[in-house]
Amino acid sequence: MTESPGQWQSPEQPRCPYLVVRDPELVREVLHRPADFSPANALIAVTPLAGPALRVLQRVRFALPPVLASNDTDTHAGIRKIVAGFFTPATVKAMEPRIRELAQEAAGNAADQLARSGHVDLVQTVAAFPPAIVMLELLGLPVRDLADLKRWSLDSMELFWGWPDADQQLELAHSAADFYIWLRKLVAESMTKPGRNLFKSLAKHGLSTPEICSLGYFLLIAGQETTTQLISTTLFRLLDGSSPVGWKDAASEERSRSTVRHVLATESSVPTWRRMAPQDTQLGDRLIPAGAEILLELSGNHVTVPAETRDSSPRAQEAKHKPQTTFGLVFGSGIHRCLGAKLAELEAAIIVQETAAALSRIQLRDVNPDWIRHLSFQAPRAVTVMDQPL
Repeated sequence: MTESPGQWQSPEQPRCPYLVVRDPELVREVLHRPADFSPANALIAVTPLAGPALRVLQRVRFALPPVLASNDTDTHAGIRKIVAGFFTPATVKAMEPRIRELAQEAAGNAADQLARSGHVDLVQTVAAFPPAIVMLELLGLPVRDLADLKRWSLDSMELFWGWPDADQQLELAHSAADFYIWLRKLVAESMTKPGRNLFKSLAKHGLSTPEICSLGYFLLIAGQETTTQLISTTLFRLLDGSSPVGWKDAASEERSRSTVRHVLATESSVPTWRRMAPQDTQLGDRLIPAGAEILLELSGNHVTVPAETRDSSPRAQEAKHKPQTTFGLVFGSGIHRCLGAKLAELEAAIIVQETAAALSRIQLRDVNPDWIRHLSFQAPRAVTVMDQPL
């Protein structure tokens, strides 16, 4: 933890002020003290939205009232209970055959494309679409416009967690506006659909359309795109040789699961998350001033933290060099812990396993791909492979 608010810096982009907390015990404490460390800033744009971008969003009545991830009021528990009903252990377990079916189909398509062209991007062929299909089916929503949903998700991640310049921000705002229009229509349509779906359940709970859209906006992103990114990083690390498991060994259920857990612990798709202090409060031996913006490190990351902001306490340094064998914080902890944690791990393990089984003799074509490197999201944008020479 820094002595005072420091600077978290992207390698390419301007600095943003945060108090960085690395010590896992202190991270857990922050997450378990929501009254002292509010999630109200969790979904606020890292780069403040400029006037032109704001006007684009305002024209479509874009609104993100706090409902779930950023909700620090007493309404949170009831809303979370509704959403949790779609992610029960039994529900997730029942989805396993469907996940495997989608994984095998995607891996087969990747193998066919590899045979035709001599190379294939595993992000687009195996990692991108199965998590989106599973998420929509799980929530009782129609499976459609998947390519648009994936593009909107990546654009919104950059708009809210990246460092876009003014021109990029305006372009991303148009994308977010399109996503919001699509989402609002989907919410309206869901109210009259037979059967159970998340949006209808939220309306019955008393949420307004803007509140349902706010929850749906980030859930439909986080519920599938972060899983895509977890799969992408796992595949890349298996193929670049830095994983403790070899590529061919990942074709086993046990080894694929252990590899996914290793990536979760060391390099997850969500390496950081934000909190803020509404009032002066104590954390460890430090006084945290009211208004402090806090960045919690949940797992390893690619973003460079300047030396003056690093947690230099003995406990933090010990944790940094200690082998990570668990991933207990990567999905958060406490009342805001990720509801889709088990689903994400299951999807990633199955998709990695089926891909390794279907493409047993491949190697990386590009060992230095471009990476998504936002404040709270990271993954290779492509994992392009080719046949391994005999």
